[in-house]
Amino acid sequence: MAEIKVTPLGAGQDVGRSCILLTIGGKNIMLDCGMHMGFNDERRFPDFTYITKTEKLTDYFDCVIISHFHLDHCGGLPYMSEIIGYDGPIYMTHPTKAICPILLEDYRKIMVDRKGEKDFFTSDMIKACMKKVVTINLHQSIQVDDELEIKPYYAGHVLGAAMFHIRVGQQSVVYTGDYNMTPDRHLGAASIDKCRPDLLISESTYATTIRDSKRCRERDFLKKVHDCVDKGGKVLIPVFALGRAQELCILLETYWDRMNLKVPIYFSLGLTEKANHYYKLFITWTSQKIKETFVKRNLFEFSHIKPFDRAYIENPGPMVVFATPGMLHAGLSLQIFKKWAPVKENMIIMPGYCVAGTVGHKILNGVRKLEFENKQTLDVRLSVQYMSFSAHADAKGIMQLISHCEPRSVMLVHGEAAKMGFLQSKIQQEFGVDCTFPANGQTITIPTKHSISVDVSLSLLKREAHLASLSPPDPKKRKVLHGALLVKGNKLQLVEPSHAFRELGLEEHHLRFTCTVTVEEDGSINQTADKIYQLIRGKLKECPVQYSSDGSITVSDVLIKVSGDEDTKHILVSWSHQDEDLGSYLLQLIRTEYTQT
Repeated sequence: MAEIKVTPLGAGQDVGRSCILLTIGGKNIMLDCGMHMGFNDERRFPDFTYITKTEKLTDYFDCVIISHFHLDHCGGLPYMSEIIGYDGPIYMTHPTKAICPILLEDYRKIMVDRKGEKDFFTSDMIKACMKKVVTINLHQSIQVDDELEIKPYYAGHVLGAAMFHIRVGQQSVVYTGDYNMTPDRHLGAASIDKCRPDLLISESTYATTIRDSKRCRERDFLKKVHDCVDKGGKVLIPVFALGRAQELCILLETYWDRMNLKVPIYFSLGLTEKANHYYKLFITWTSQKIKETFVKRNLFEFSHIKPFDRAYIENPGPMVVFATPGMLHAGLSLQIFKKWAPVKENMIIMPGYCVAGTVGHKILNGVRKLEFENKQTLDVRLSVQYMSFSAHADAKGIMQLISHCEPRSVMLVHGEAAKMGFLQSKIQQEFGVDCTFPANGQTITIPTKHSISVDVSLSLLKREAHLASLSPPDPKKRKVLHGALLVKGNKLQLVEPSHAFRELGLEEHHLRFTCTVTVEEDGSINQTADKIYQLIRGKLKECPVQYSSDGSITVSDVLIKVSGDEDTKHILVSWSHQDEDLGSYLLQLIRTEYTQT
């Protein structure tokens, strides 16, 4: 029995630092290589010593797959490839390759230039890492080597995000990365073939959440923003550069237009231009509506949303600001938050998930007095609102994917342990499949069962088709093929026994079975033989039946002979071992006919 092994180095009962080790069919694959936003020490990256104690990463891994450009999925890539040392192929989609180095460089600047972090990757390392990337198109099957095949599918979530179907021989795994089963204003819903993998590795960020109506959420969001600025307050919306930012920008732009509002809306300087550039470049990855309207009007060119300058932080009066990053762990969003937090008229709206350890996570959990690394304290008096515009699948979406994909087993990653446990019981109860959620460093072994492919000879299939004409096949029952199994090289063949004997140079011995039915019937032997001939012809319309002058009937290799006198007839049925099904059928047919009469 074959098996698949999975070990999370990150995202095991945790959100952040996604890094899953997969062993399938003797191949080792790394699924994502992220960083943890909640740590600023060695815990920020996956623990590669799990492998490097015994082997070099390049020798160990056959390939690395990156699902999308969010730093908790790709942030550890330059560290892994340039500092730890990995020279093998790194697979990602075209949008991910384009956007990934920009976000890595932005984060590097924050951590090194502003915070003085050491032991961090450099700009040159990011460039060197990206040279190792192999881009892959949606639905394009890539042969990594003679045995390992990978194929990406649309995941929604962010521009370029992909789920990956990984196959070695008959074993297969689907890794979702982050995905969204609901279409929105700028991206479509995730979709994948009904591929029935041995294992589905699914994110479970919102394992226990079933979101309310999207329209209600949007209405609530717009009301909160409008009420706050109407009273002279400032609204901070921490976002990541690409993804929810564009979704909420389209929403506010449309609302400001409709309501004829003049309150300024700002977006982090430079990022709007970059985002627009990549959405134009990869327009085929966006939603159907954006693709359809793009020629007439680019929805990402906003008239109400302007670039933000740091000097505006001190400006009086109401404003709405989109600032990065989304979890308040560093950068402009944290700087603005520190300035606006003490004023109770202001508001912060957190539109997505925040990893434990980040400022965003702390304020969402009710912390109203914050302490920072320089021993600075901050009183949080502004209104803290959480509105889930996250582009992750909710519990309903996860169940929907499982239902469509039909995996033999499920593994949950990228979620909180308690919530995963709840979803695990739901999955096992509804689908009757095993479901696990390993912790970081814990290895789960998934046994796999597979049938062995066998070539079947044409003559054998013809004989089976001939036998199938005896009675309609039952699709619910397995079909038994009678033949000889030959092993030739690395192939298995099912052939006629006579063919197998010839191949092996052996003499074939024939075994025959004979049974006699005695019946009381008036008339001549020929009359009885003719009656049986007509009976067989009526039942086996597609089957050649020979009726000899001596009164014997031959069907394939089955012989039927009638003997006896005017009162008693002896009907002999004889068949070879090769025609056991046909012989048994004809014998039963004759017995039934004479039992009924």
